Amino acid sequence: MNEKILVIDDDQEHNSLLHDYLGANGFLVHAVEHPDDGFEFLEHEMPDAIILDVMLPDMDGFTVCKEIRKRHSVPILMLTAKGDVHDRIVGLEIGADDYLPKPFEPRELVARLRSILRRSNEKAAGQIERYGALSINYSSRTVTHSGEEVNLTTNEYLLLQYLIRNRGRVMERSQLIEHLRGIDWESSDRSIDMLISRIRQKLRDDSRNPSYIKTVTGMGYIFICKSQSAG
Repeated sequence: MNEKILVIDDDQEHNSLLHDYLGANGFLVHAVEHPDDGFEFLEHEMPDAIILDVMLPDMDGFTVCKEIRKRHSVPILMLTAKGDVHDRIVGLEIGADDYLPKPFEPRELVARLRSILRRSNEKAAGQIERYGALSINYSSRTVTHSGEEVNLTTNEYLLLQYLIRNRGRVMERSQLIEHLRGIDWESSDRSIDMLISRIRQKLRDDSRNPSYIKTVTGMGYIFICKSQSAG
């Protein structure tokens, strides 16, 4: 299966070159010129890796990287025209997987891209957690229940993931809203309640006698199922 690469770079000519070169090397490439278009793409599809330029309109690549890292573990390769050591350190500190200064040799880009994809695949086996009949794979962003895949929307997945990673703690609605901040949706307590209701329905979780998500009246929600295994 060909890996899907999202390119976020405001240089249209450069995007075209990357599209052709990476395509010739077996990658499927989707290129956008504005950060907002990149965020919109991530709402509907998850690439195998992201090539992210530092110099972007309205929002620099470091900020884009931090926003992506709040919700996704997708590998990120950052590009810059500066080649500054400080920029490289900052990029790696905020969650980029690799860093390549412009101009670069296309073959090096492909080599680095394949390297971070390989590392990502090696980590994937350790990113599966199980809670009763529920399994969540953080690498592929898939959820299964009783062996069957659960079709969650992006917001439903992100909300469930957040509750699981904070299991045993009551998460107030305001915290859940803040976690989903920046996503194009109606940010309100009612929105959270509706998302929780849909998740429960898909997980066959009875709100009156929950196995996974318990309502804490007047506060919010808590994920109550204990981990059975991880690995």
